[in-house]
Amino acid sequence: MNDPKDRVLDSYALLAYLENEAGAPQVKSLLRQAATGPSRLWMSIVNLGEVLYITERERGLAHSRNVLAAVDQLPVDMVLADRAQTLAAAHIKARFPLSYADAFAAALAQTKGIPLVTGDEEFSRVESLVAIEWLPKKRS
Repeated sequence: MNDPKDRVLDSYALLAYLENEAGAPQVKSLLRQAATGPSRLWMSIVNLGEVLYITERERGLAHSRNVLAAVDQLPVDMVLADRAQTLAAAHIKARFPLSYADAFAAALAQTKGIPLVTGDEEFSRVESLVAIEWLPKKRS
C-alpha cells in the first residue's frame, strides 16, 4: 500500500533538483522524506531516459554519466516500462496531447494512485486523471 506522502517524479522535477532550478527545494524535501521513510518516490525508467538524453545533449556524455551515477544514489524507485505500464501510457497518449515520455509519468501516477510532481505545463492536460503537485517555473 502507498503512503499518503508517496509521489511520482517526472523528468522536470528531477532536472529541477539536479540543475538547482526553482523547484529544487521542494524536490530536495521530498527526497529527504523518502530517505527517512515511510514515504517513497517513484519514477518511470522512461523519464530517467529523458533526463539523460537532455543532459547529454546539453552538457555532454561525461556529464550525463555523472548524473546517472548521482541519480542511482537517490531514494527514488525506478519502475520499468513493462507491458502494463506501456499500454497505460499508450492509452493516455492516445487521449491527451502530451509527450510519450510524459504519458509514462502520468500512467505511473495513475496506476499508483499518487500525485505527480512536475512544473511541466503539459501535465495540466491530464489533471482529470492524476493529481499534480506543481513546482515553480524555471528561472529565466
